[in-house]
Amino acid sequence: MTDTKYHVPVLLKPSVDELIVDKNGVYVDVTFGGGGHSKYLISQLEANGRLIGFDQDVDAEANLIEDERFTFVRQNFGFMKNHLRILPGVLPVDGVLADLGVSSHQFNTADRGFSFRFDAELDMRMNRDVIKTAKDVLMDYEESDLRRVFRAYGELSNAHKIAYKIIQARTEKEIKTTADLMTVVENGLFPPHKKNTFLAKLFQALRIEVNDEMKVLEDLLNQSVEVIKVGGRLSVITYHSLEDRMVKRFIKSGNIEGVQEKDFFGNLIRPFKEVNRKPIVPSEAEIKENNRARSAKLRIAERI
Repeated sequence: MTDTKYHVPVLLKPSVDELIVDKNGVYVDVTFGGGGHSKYLISQLEANGRLIGFDQDVDAEANLIEDERFTFVRQNFGFMKNHLRILPGVLPVDGVLADLGVSSHQFNTADRGFSFRFDAELDMRMNRDVIKTAKDVLMDYEESDLRRVFRAYGELSNAHKIAYKIIQARTEKEIKTTADLMTVVENGLFPPHKKNTFLAKLFQALRIEVNDEMKVLEDLLNQSVEVIKVGGRLSVITYHSLEDRMVKRFIKSGNIEGVQEKDFFGNLIRPFKEVNRKPIVPSEAEIKENNRARSAKLRIAERI
């Protein structure tokens, strides 16, 4: 399995080239996936450089890099700091790279339930060792919790109607597959020409809830302050406004709320400064080659 079959790396060169501050340094790719970013990153390092890759999906192990400078950790990147502490001579690191979102492999593997293009079990777990699936969310959550998920993570204005329909439907039949869910929401919740947009937001909301993605991202950002050395960098690729907003606020203020604090002299108190004031986005050529890159935004920050 090659990385291009598993996942085409988005914004490959800028995300890596702007990350490397020392070619003999230590770097962390917290979303190893198909290994595309990692393979390019390690190719840019010199003999004493080192790369640690994290991924919670067992399928990613098929793409491991055979290089003595590379170490793989099969774990959710929310636990990055604890695992880096175990590895000798690693901390503090020179840079952390995160390519957020779902890999092409996960979208294209029907039985993972990430895509509404296939009829499959409503799973959506990035780590199949955990218990809660998308089906569990739909079948077990209270109506108020479903509203919260669809409004907060899908940014769906009619979240209350969606939640109500699901509650009503599940009393009659188990909502077990992607086709079951689409049958529940197909009437009256979206105009026909916006079907794909609606379903993308609906599935995104469920995926974020199942994998606790926003909390894990918050943990990663907070831990990056502790593990990245002064002068080191953080490189993050986001794919939707919720992620990008959190990353942007954290870089500007040091917290996800975006609350800026100043010292006695009026200087901002924050652990990072922006390397790129505006996010880097894919070129038209990259989007043409890889349509899933169209919503990507890259933000890079330097530890100060």
